[in-house]
Amino acid sequence: MFSLDEFQKAYETEISEVAIRGRRFQVLVPKSLEPFTQGDDLFSRFPLWSKIWEASLILADELAGMPVLPQRTFLEIGSGLGLVGVVAASFGHAVTMTEYDPHALAFARANAQLNRCSNLRVEHLDWHQPHLVERFDIIAGSEVIYHERDFEPLQGVFRKFLKPGGEVILCGEMRKTTLAFFALMQETYAMNARKKTLRSQEKSVSVILCRMTPRVATPAREG
Repeated sequence: MFSLDEFQKAYETEISEVAIRGRRFQVLVPKSLEPFTQGDDLFSRFPLWSKIWEASLILADELAGMPVLPQRTFLEIGSGLGLVGVVAASFGHAVTMTEYDPHALAFARANAQLNRCSNLRVEHLDWHQPHLVERFDIIAGSEVIYHERDFEPLQGVFRKFLKPGGEVILCGEMRKTTLAFFALMQETYAMNARKKTLRSQEKSVSVILCRMTPRVATPAREG
């Protein structure tokens, strides 16, 4: 049984507050990244799960705005700190959050408990050796496309865990790898991509929000 008290003894954290569609959420984030990095090269070993990304805010808002339908299930991949899944569950969706990194899993569970998401599942998932037993109506993820080596495993996750007629919703900054992955997915998925921009006093960040449904194969016609 996960204990928020034990988590707070194990990790030094601080709280970030996030507002989505009129509701406020508290997110525990690491106070320092030093315990999660190795060596002096922070850039190459940056723990991607450890911050709230702009794409996560956009995706959280997108899922929060979707109607709650009975029996519809959501799988979030690369959940990081857990913001997207927490928001979606708080707006009434049935969500399973997944992560590979053990520290990320701990933070996701802590943030689910902090925001009183008792019906939110948090599971370990390795894209290269996926083990979940059920399939889902929606697979969602933010900032999951960083390396070309993940292209094939991600496609395998979609094939294995997306229900027939289901939808994949991904959001990420406009990086070369993001665009390359979406171009690859166009071969087998019908896509609806939108550019979204978050602006603050410090910076402006543009992301792509892409909703994808598998193309239905057309039977060959006999001649």
